[in-house]
Amino acid sequence: MSLFEILRSAMRGVTANKLRSVLTLLGVTIGVGSVILLLAVGNGSAQTVQNAITSLGTNTLTVRANQAGGGGGAGGGGAAATTTASTSVRTITTKVSDQLAASGLGHVKEVVPQASTSLTVSSTSVSSTGISIIGTTAGYFDVSTAKVASGSAFTTADVTTSAKVAVIGSELATTLFPTSSALGQSISVAGTPFSVVGVLATQSSSGFTDPNTVVIAPITRIQKSYTGYGAVSSLTVEATSSDAVTAAQGEVTVMLNQLLGVTDIANEPFTVTNQSTLLATAAASATSFTVLLGAVAAISLLVGGIGVTNVMLVTVTERTREIGIRKALGATRGAILGQFLAEAATLTLLGGVLGVIGAVIGSQWQINGTQPVILGYSIPLALGVSVAIGVFFGVYPAARAASMRPIQALRAI
Repeated sequence: MSLFEILRSAMRGVTANKLRSVLTLLGVTIGVGSVILLLAVGNGSAQTVQNAITSLGTNTLTVRANQAGGGGGAGGGGAAATTTASTSVRTITTKVSDQLAASGLGHVKEVVPQASTSLTVSSTSVSSTGISIIGTTAGYFDVSTAKVASGSAFTTADVTTSAKVAVIGSELATTLFPTSSALGQSISVAGTPFSVVGVLATQSSSGFTDPNTVVIAPITRIQKSYTGYGAVSSLTVEATSSDAVTAAQGEVTVMLNQLLGVTDIANEPFTVTNQSTLLATAAASATSFTVLLGAVAAISLLVGGIGVTNVMLVTVTERTREIGIRKALGATRGAILGQFLAEAATLTLLGGVLGVIGAVIGSQWQINGTQPVILGYSIPLALGVSVAIGVFFGVYPAARAASMRPIQALRAI
């Protein structure tokens, strides 16, 4: 019996009972579609995290005080800024930032301090609560992803004079001034008026702070009006290049220990975060997450395979007389085995193709806020596994059919 005849016979067997075949196809379709789509969700989630980290800058470092090291930007007053290194061991201030920038580190290009808080921001008709307020220097717009789309950023002179000027996020600008441009308008930040000199370009939202609803102002003004002159929230350090980040991290760590009078490096009051390290960690976590999702989806594919076994066993039972007649006419054991294996493989292959189509269509929509990104290898892998499952789970029913003796098969009905 030729391969073509085996396949033609298999197709006749599959279409003999359409409803049963469709239900079997459905189980395999759901299994294959789930594998591809869940792997795509995991991959999409991984890319979102990686893009968020990369957007922070592959050539930047972030310095934050440890919990025991003095905390965020609120409070402290002017006295904290004038304390000596020996009495401010746990505090990273703007003075420390200036000293770090002026220390001439070979792999450091710029040091930008940030003092952050959360306040209510209002226009003449609209008020928004819990808005992130970032006090920083003019260099912030060079080292961060925050780029001014209209208007201009504030200047070093504005920082020196503690000017009441601000650059605001695009979404906040639309919220506060829905019918007109925000440029040149006045906003109130917890009762203090600021003139809007720039509006940021829209950015993708990641992390706990929406970059499209922030207010960025000179750090001197934010400290004077809200946070005081104590510890800043963080420092962003720009390395001379992406290849110099690791060297810059070492230089910054050593210099901060000197500036803060730290002698026990095991208990440093700050943490220097390398974005490249974060990226590697996120990639490893995302891989584990994707594998987990794939394993969960594979269970449904396994269930579909068990359904194939059930259907093929029923098919063999129903076609016992046919098997007996074919054997009596000279059909070999291999021909019978091949026919039923081909039927099982055809069922799972058709189900796999439908599952791929469903997964590709499903990936066009976001799932729980994540845009699925189909992995190139997942489609041939899922199709191959679906056919392999059909063959694997079809072996027992096919072997049972092939082992029947003609006389017993003819007597069955």
